[in-house]
Amino acid sequence: MAASGKLSTFRLPPLPSIREIIKLFRLQAAKQLSQNFLLDLRLTDKIVRKAGSLTDAYVYEVGPGPGGITRSILNASVAELLVVEKDTRFIPGLQMLSDAAPGKLRIVHGDVLTFKVEKAFPEHLKRPWEDDPPNVHIIGNLPFSVSTPLIIKWLESMSCRDGPFVYGRTQMTLTFQKEVAERLAATTGSKQRSRLSIMAQYLCNVRHIFTIPGRAFVPKPEVDVGVVHFTPLIHPKIEQPFKLVEKVVQNVFQFRRKYCHRGLGMLFPEAQRLESTGRLLELADVDPTLRPRQLSIPQFKSLCDVYRRMCDEDPHLFAYNFREELKQRKSEKKEQEDDGESHRL
Repeated sequence: MAASGKLSTFRLPPLPSIREIIKLFRLQAAKQLSQNFLLDLRLTDKIVRKAGSLTDAYVYEVGPGPGGITRSILNASVAELLVVEKDTRFIPGLQMLSDAAPGKLRIVHGDVLTFKVEKAFPEHLKRPWEDDPPNVHIIGNLPFSVSTPLIIKWLESMSCRDGPFVYGRTQMTLTFQKEVAERLAATTGSKQRSRLSIMAQYLCNVRHIFTIPGRAFVPKPEVDVGVVHFTPLIHPKIEQPFKLVEKVVQNVFQFRRKYCHRGLGMLFPEAQRLESTGRLLELADVDPTLRPRQLSIPQFKSLCDVYRRMCDEDPHLFAYNFREELKQRKSEKKEQEDDGESHRL
């Protein structure tokens, strides 16, 4: 323990290594949960350093597992660390860390996809959105199976300023498969440019800060891992509801190798598709022969703004789903075929 008792000089006492913890509690990474343990404390320290200064900070760690990153966070002079772990096998090892850091580590057995973090930290930490980010951070080595749905959930929370973002522009430092990390940070025109690139970058400053080789993890995943840092923007680059932006972006990228007009057309019922798609592209001043990855965020902003106006003109438009129309047409066709067959009989 720190001799002076000051928060800024706290260090964990000598503890069993992460490898020893895994042996002690007979922990094995569950393949079905896409778990991979990071044992090298030099790498966990690096992840925590890249999060920025954590002195006196309140940190929310997702998926702590055997506690590698947890140790590095506790050694970074935090005021409090909250960990949310779904897998009960890891709780005893985390409890050992809690005993070694009295009053600093709070353990919740729960699911990060449903945990209500907005009530987890003191009210005084909240800062106006226009101010500097609050002294609240999210850090995590995410299981690959939840990383994409979780970041989409948090991006939506960011757009609504709820969940972790009730405190202000909460920063996040998270791990992803390298390919996902590259997509999140991909620039206009790059091969990695995707739906995730637009959804993250219209709301955040996104940096793919470094890559961890797969061999650093146990068990070794088939891919390398990217560490990505997110800082919410004061003003989103597209000022429309998250679900509207998501719908436009998803439709564009569902035909990623085609011209952008192909995906945009799916925003409209077949009867008006050609005319409405042409009007959308003309009013947004977007070249219909650009590929999805060639579209800039300002161009997506124009498309979303015009689509919003078109939805305001036609209240039924936003609810339209081309897959539902396709399903209905197939069903009607089958009924007609069945009727024809019964008449012949």
